[in-house]
Amino acid sequence: QVQLVESGGGLVQAGGSLRLSCAASGRTFSSYAMAWFRQARGKEREFAATISARGGITSYADSVKGRFTISRDNAKNTVYLQMNDLKPEDTAVYYCAAGLVFTVRESQYRDWGQGTQVTVSS
Repeated sequence: QVQLVESGGGLVQAGGSLRLSCAASGRTFSSYAMAWFRQARGKEREFAATISARGGITSYADSVKGRFTISRDNAKNTVYLQMNDLKPEDTAVYYCAAGLVFTVRESQYRDWGQGTQVTVSS
């Protein structure tokens, strides 16, 4: 099991940037694929980005492709989500998740953080 703690959320104007971080506990962080999901108020949680265990492969939702970048530092047990050109529709609680399989499927991720709020004003 991996414990995950997100940080870096906040309030930003449209067009601005934020970088989310997710710190993981445990010695096996480099064995896990990591992902970011998000949930807007009144909507279901949705996939945003994922990165393979060694960081060589990434995948993005169409809604964030070209604006968001996922990365990881296995030496620091941390995964990041750099978010640029933010839009009001990016407003959501952002969750990081760890899983044993590189996938966009939420059900395959077994460990989740508590979430961090991102609010984009117009």
